[in-house]
Amino acid sequence: MAIDSQKKVVFIPGNGGGSPQDNWFPSVKATLEAEGITVIAEEWPDNELARASYWLPYLRNELSVDENSLLVGHSSGAIAAMKFAEEKPIFGSVLVGAYHTDLDMETEKSSEYFDSPWQWEKIKNNQQRIILFASQDDPWIPIEEARFIHNKLNCEYHEYADQGHFGGDYEKLSFPELSQAIIRHLTI
Repeated sequence: MAIDSQKKVVFIPGNGGGSPQDNWFPSVKATLEAEGITVIAEEWPDNELARASYWLPYLRNELSVDENSLLVGHSSGAIAAMKFAEEKPIFGSVLVGAYHTDLDMETEKSSEYFDSPWQWEKIKNNQQRIILFASQDDPWIPIEEARFIHNKLNCEYHEYADQGHFGGDYEKLSFPELSQAIIRHLTI
């Protein structure tokens, strides 16, 4: 068994100034790179609002995301990953702290991701792998949001009782379960 060298992993942070140095991104990136996996973790344009009109073209045009790409999205980054998969085939996505409504938050309402209905069948059919991580004690996202997504996408699902927003609400410097899931799905 070996890592599929054609695949690349692209980290998509959440809104509010997400950086490739935030929380678990550096440790997961290091773990994946030690396995020979190509990882793209960059500063994103419009990172305060994470608007679709900036992020979806960035994924397509600047990062050249395609059918060999695994998107790892945290919070708003998970939303961007799902919306991208509505448009274009990708290898897969890992959704961390995902949601499907604007949560009645102004920043989410202005993000442009909720301006059109979700195309769940396209999201599901445009990728081979979908993994979802959620926590019951997330201070911003009710667990029902992740359970709804899981039901719509019929994906691999990991629900925790005590992981909050996976680093958006506290300092989470490692995420070995995420690294292991990615490595497992990129092994051929």
